[in-house]
Amino acid sequence: MMGLRDKIILEGMSFYGYHGVDSAEREMGQRFEVDVEAYCDLAGPSRSGKLQDTIDYVELFSAVKSVVEGPPHTLLETLAETLAASILDGFAVTAVRIRVRKPNVPIPNASIRSAGVELYRNRN
Repeated sequence: MMGLRDKIILEGMSFYGYHGVDSAEREMGQRFEVDVEAYCDLAGPSRSGKLQDTIDYVELFSAVKSVVEGPPHTLLETLAETLAASILDGFAVTAVRIRVRKPNVPIPNASIRSAGVELYRNRN
């Protein structure tokens, strides 16, 4: 059962994208924050100490960046789903947890740090 809870975590990534329901959000763009937990068996790389036996953080970061800075999505839910699919398709992971936050939420007269979504997807 070794490795069932192992994960690689990239937390607090920040990108500029053009996602949102409001047309101004899609035209002007804004910052998005993303956290990724990529579930994979880390027993092998923890013993070998070799990068080729694990998931390269740089490649994982680049995959997230290309989605968030890529074509716009109306909903954060769709952006998160696209991120999950990209990671499941491109990396040797069994599951992924994605958190996407929008720090500047266009809610009139609201005091709110951010709005976001979190989803968990696996290969099943």
